[in-house]
Amino acid sequence: MSTAAGMTLRAQLGFAWVALTAARMRSVLVIGAAAIGVAAVIVLTALGEGARLYIMGEFSQLGSELLIVLPGKNEKGGGPPGMIFESERDLTLQDTAALRRLPHVNVVSPLSVGSIEVSVGAHSRTATLLGSDNTLQQTRKMKLARGEFLPPLELDSAQAVTVLGPVIARELFGNASPLGEWVRLGERRFRVIGVLEEQGTSLGQNLNEVVIIPIANAQALFNNPALFRIMLEVDNRSRMDNVKQNATRVLKELHQNEEDFTLITQDAVLSTFDAIFGVLTLVVAGIAAISLLVAGIIIMNVMLVSVSQRRAEIGLLMAVGAPPGLVLRLFLIEALLLGVLGAAVGVLIGRLGVLALASAYPDFPLITPLWAYLAASCTALGAGLLFGWLPARRAARLDPVQALMGR
Repeated sequence: MSTAAGMTLRAQLGFAWVALTAARMRSVLVIGAAAIGVAAVIVLTALGEGARLYIMGEFSQLGSELLIVLPGKNEKGGGPPGMIFESERDLTLQDTAALRRLPHVNVVSPLSVGSIEVSVGAHSRTATLLGSDNTLQQTRKMKLARGEFLPPLELDSAQAVTVLGPVIARELFGNASPLGEWVRLGERRFRVIGVLEEQGTSLGQNLNEVVIIPIANAQALFNNPALFRIMLEVDNRSRMDNVKQNATRVLKELHQNEEDFTLITQDAVLSTFDAIFGVLTLVVAGIAAISLLVAGIIIMNVMLVSVSQRRAEIGLLMAVGAPPGLVLRLFLIEALLLGVLGAAVGVLIGRLGVLALASAYPDFPLITPLWAYLAASCTALGAGLLFGWLPARRAARLDPVQALMGR
């Protein structure tokens, strides 16, 4: 029979496992604390990464050849694209017409946005009104479920026609076809010529709940000639910088040599959101990792109590020849086993949590990156070893005689 000093690694693992199973409730509580921390890291990281992918996907649907003109100047160093100061001069249809004459530009879409009451008989609701022309279908990558889009008109020409989002069409007409029917927008009547496909949110607007009319009609309804923005589709991504410079020059000429507007590209918007959500993912993962720190402290306290309760056992080990190094190793293995079990259970719970959220919200991309699983598991193991060191060290320094006497 081998002495305690000659215990094999398998025997050491068996010893630690027997110690854990002998105090089941204590072990379950410690494993649960570590598992909650690991699961929190996995689920919150999936939410942060999912938000980043969702936003990136929404913007990517518009393509990387889109150049957007906003009223107002985004001062250098003043924040992300789209964070603008008060405009000195509005964007107008004259600006749109001038931009359409630029080389290497496929289409230019003016856009007016507002809220309006849309009604049919006794059915009514508030909807987002988009005023533009037939080029909007190309710049915003809109698809029609039925009917046709806005007809080609001059920018200042009005025509009482409208295209409805699918949700608006269902709420106003039910299962009946709205094509050819009339709806009231504010105090004016418009004939429905088309219905969009289900498309979700794009550039902050839910395209399922919009009403689209010609730009001249929208300006008359809102009694406002100013445009919300102008969108240019460049024929080639490589020419984006050149078109941006030409657009800046043309607009400055129209605005009395004042650069009171902001031009942003899809790439700029995407890179900004990517950076923001990348940091957000790390922040929520860091917050969740704090629970692993708490789990480590719990492991340390439980192990310290275990050392106090197992003095006679430690004394007996030393009496049969176990050196302090072996005692230290046995308690570290016990702490490591707690960390391993906590990490395994936490990964399982976290994965089930992500699958449950993905089932509840199928349109939201919930993907946990591999680094989150590795980081959470390694942190749990590290917490077990780090916080198990002090109790193990205390056990290794006990005097055998005093320990056997339970002192």
